[in-house]
Amino acid sequence: MHYLCRSKYGFTQMEEHDTQGACNAKATESNRKKILAASYVSIAGNAVLSIAKIAVGIISGSFAVLSDGIDSASDVAISIVMIVTAKIMGRKPNKKYVYGYAKAESIATKILSLVVFYAGVQMFFSAVGNLFSDEPKIMPETIAIYVTVFSIICKLLLSLYQTSVGKKTSSSMLIANGINMRNDVIISLSVLAGLFFTFILKMPVLDSVTAIIVSCLIVKSSIGIFMDSNIELMDGVKDTSVYQKIFEATEKIEGVKNPHRVRSRSIGGKYMITLDVEADGNMTLSEAHILSQEIEKSIRESIPEVYDIVVHIEPFGTHPEDVYGIKNTK
Repeated sequence: MHYLCRSKYGFTQMEEHDTQGACNAKATESNRKKILAASYVSIAGNAVLSIAKIAVGIISGSFAVLSDGIDSASDVAISIVMIVTAKIMGRKPNKKYVYGYAKAESIATKILSLVVFYAGVQMFFSAVGNLFSDEPKIMPETIAIYVTVFSIICKLLLSLYQTSVGKKTSSSMLIANGINMRNDVIISLSVLAGLFFTFILKMPVLDSVTAIIVSCLIVKSSIGIFMDSNIELMDGVKDTSVYQKIFEATEKIEGVKNPHRVRSRSIGGKYMITLDVEADGNMTLSEAHILSQEIEKSIRESIPEVYDIVVHIEPFGTHPEDVYGIKNTK
């Protein structure tokens, strides 16, 4: 934690600072282990599904099931990226990266989106090529339906698990993977519907049409993940209501006025908050320090997901023109 002022109880405050830092480090390590565990579960689940769907797709002659299996194989690659990222995030801050390595998650999310996009585009061109191929279209075997139903159930469970752990750890990477797997459920449902109508109408060409639809859904989901990851990399926040919470938390502190130049950005799913406030210019250094601590405590009580807070105290009526940040318009 950083303060504008240091109290006369410097040694005691440093102990509190160290304790808070130790708690943050422990929480970060705990989250990293949960992310790793979720990634290993994702690898195991998707590896089984990928092998099953690719094998059944080849045996049954279903191009849609084969495409779905390739999508699951890309999920295995995504999970490997997540594991590497989780290990990078565990590195301690240093002179080059004083805020640590938490933003590696945003970079990994960007890579994840590109992998998904590549898989979707490859599937699209393969499906189009198969659709317009001169080779005779073969009716898929019924085993393709069974493996697709199995895939839907497994993917749904994996999606719920990844999203749940992602929310608990504030991991954009896991949440993105959970969304990707939720999209996989929709994709597998599309494959199932395509197979159903293929058998009912006796039109094997529908299998290739289904594969094209599946590839378009995959590309769409990859674009969504790519755009969502931009927010943290651009030092933005997904939930702008955090600013109102900061204003309300600051207003609870007696002797503080006009919170302004409030800035917040995301670091590993947590908020890095900086703000200026006005107070009595005649107060002592110790009083100003205590006041800044009260502001920080109030904000942390309102916003648990805090990485760090910087409070700058100014005498009443001396704040400069607001160039950056948000001010309370009430």
